[in-house]
Amino acid sequence: MASEAKAARILVVDDDEDVLHAARLLLRRYFTAVETLSDPSAVADWARRGAFDVLLLDMNFRAGADDGAEGLARLAEVLGIDPQAVVVMVTAHSDVGLAVEAMKGGAADFVTKPWENERLVATLTAALNLRRSRLEAAELRERNRGLAAATTHAESSMIGTAPAMLKVFGAIRRTAPTDANVLILGENGTGKELVARELHRLSRRAGEVFLRVDMAALSPQLFESELFGHRRGAFTDAKQDRTGFFRAATGGTLFLDEIGNVPLHMQSKLLTALERREVVPVGAEKPEPIDVRLICATNIPRERLADPNVFREDLLYRINTVEIALPSLRERREDIPLLLEHYVGFYSQKYNLPAKRLSAAVIERLNEWDWPGNVRALRHAVERAVILSDSDLMGLADFPLADGKVSQESTDEASRLHMIEKAAIARALERHHHNISRAAEALGLTRTSLYRRMEKYGL
Repeated sequence: MASEAKAARILVVDDDEDVLHAARLLLRRYFTAVETLSDPSAVADWARRGAFDVLLLDMNFRAGADDGAEGLARLAEVLGIDPQAVVVMVTAHSDVGLAVEAMKGGAADFVTKPWENERLVATLTAALNLRRSRLEAAELRERNRGLAAATTHAESSMIGTAPAMLKVFGAIRRTAPTDANVLILGENGTGKELVARELHRLSRRAGEVFLRVDMAALSPQLFESELFGHRRGAFTDAKQDRTGFFRAATGGTLFLDEIGNVPLHMQSKLLTALERREVVPVGAEKPEPIDVRLICATNIPRERLADPNVFREDLLYRINTVEIALPSLRERREDIPLLLEHYVGFYSQKYNLPAKRLSAAVIERLNEWDWPGNVRALRHAVERAVILSDSDLMGLADFPLADGKVSQESTDEASRLHMIEKAAIARALERHHHNISRAAEALGLTRTSLYRRMEKYGL
């Protein structure tokens, strides 16, 4: 019935008007728009306009022709215009060999005529699902390219001259051009996703999609559906076909973040997909091939990951052809001043603020901080300080770090600096008879900043 018809545009091309009439009568009961053409030369224009979702194309048009040459030529023409086009070929029972040749040339499927109505509708429905999957994957790739282009390089660039980071850079440079699976280890905030994106950027797949999946966020109930896809009706909420992450990342890089959080019973399903290089969507009968470069990451320590009660040994072997371990910020303190300078400049520019800088005391203190959140925590601390600081020279008060600790020497030094700052403010206030504007000007502070420091020191 029309109310149950699938939203789709079907174009039928055949030189037999009786065939076209029969197709219209049948297919309009199942699809919202069915158009017919008797002249195959017009197909190219329809393809350029993107005016159909599925093309049902006859193999032969000229009287007496049975070699399928014109149908194959039109197929190639359409796919040349729109590589995502879905074409179903129509051939005689005796020309199945031609249909197979057409599928090698890019046709999605074929039907023989006279066709069986149910078989034709089922074939076109499957072709429509394929079209939607292709468009969804293409849209996802385009979206990822746009996101990659929009991401400011300065914010996401990897910075470091410490020996541990130089080792990481070398591993990225050597591994990126290959299709080897990579496992990235490191604490939260060390830059695991940045490494994954850099591996993709320097790979042969750089022009294709980079798709990140947070494995910790996948519920067990939807694990297979999200990763492998599903067919309409496979379960209660499966209103339509869905392309899983593996198929959506076809041709590109699939980044499985927090891989260590996958439950053991789900790990076997992931292993099977990787070993066979194919997935079976939920509700489907046939497997679908996958072509992705796999990169995984976890904050679970390597020794715990090797525990079979935490992670399958065979899956670990499968995902860590190359293993890259990222150092914590505590292990590369010599990079902290570089990172501070980089992010101060970046966020000053991002928020259209006057160029800001850090006092030597701030740099010294932050260099001793434990940074439990690593580079991510440092970046957020700098961003906050740049936004809230009302002076071009940011001081210790602009970095109220509540987490982490500094060495005893650094703590003593900070206390000494606070005493010096308090004494300087007190002298300035006394010298200018507590005229806040003049005292602030003498100290190189704004009135607001001086008031804040007065409150801090109880002046």
